[in-house]
Amino acid sequence: MARILIVEDDSDISSLLRRGLAAEGYETACEAAPEAALARLAAEPFDAAIVDMMLGSESGADLLHEMRLRGHRLPAIVLSALSRVEDRTEGLDAGANDYVVKPFELSELIARLRVQLRRAEPPQNLRFGPLLYDRTARVVSGHGQRMVLTEREGELLEYLIAHAGQVVTRGAIFDALWAPHGGSAENVVDVYIGYLRRKLAPFAGSGIALRTLRGRGFLLTRGESE
Repeated sequence: MARILIVEDDSDISSLLRRGLAAEGYETACEAAPEAALARLAAEPFDAAIVDMMLGSESGADLLHEMRLRGHRLPAIVLSALSRVEDRTEGLDAGANDYVVKPFELSELIARLRVQLRRAEPPQNLRFGPLLYDRTARVVSGHGQRMVLTEREGELLEYLIAHAGQVVTRGAIFDALWAPHGGSAENVVDVYIGYLRRKLAPFAGSGIALRTLRGRGFLLTRGESE
């Protein structure tokens, strides 16, 4: 279970974040001031932080800068009512991994958090049946076959492997992989499902199947393809 530090001086927003993240299976701790947040980080392990840009008279950007100076490398997402390019630049330059403007949709924030947590994971190989996916090289291999994936194809394969045997909807895939980056529509999922299916075609003899279930979503299985 990932542990998330919330640094937010607005009690309503802090409560919203705590309840929303708990519903998604995350453990949270909340602080309202930079010094308290730094003390908590020094005393307890966290996997990510969500930091308000304006903490009363203090600055979330200053907190992020100090976090990085003290060696805290966990992913950090800034929340801010400030939307100018200059404000975004300040937050990112201070050490934020992402910048979310208030008011925000909780589902989008959680999707962005998932992306940052996934990026922070150490590269490792994934195995699905007879297939081996090298996450660093983005190479799928097995049964004498070898196929190189693009970065987004690799992320899609990782998501499907994580949900193997489950029907995943187009919307769920979009929220996890595309919504955090903006500028795309949900039909981009179908496009990349097609790309990935073609990349996996040489492995059909191993029983791996990426199926489309009309009106429901997609299913990665070790059974026979339709």
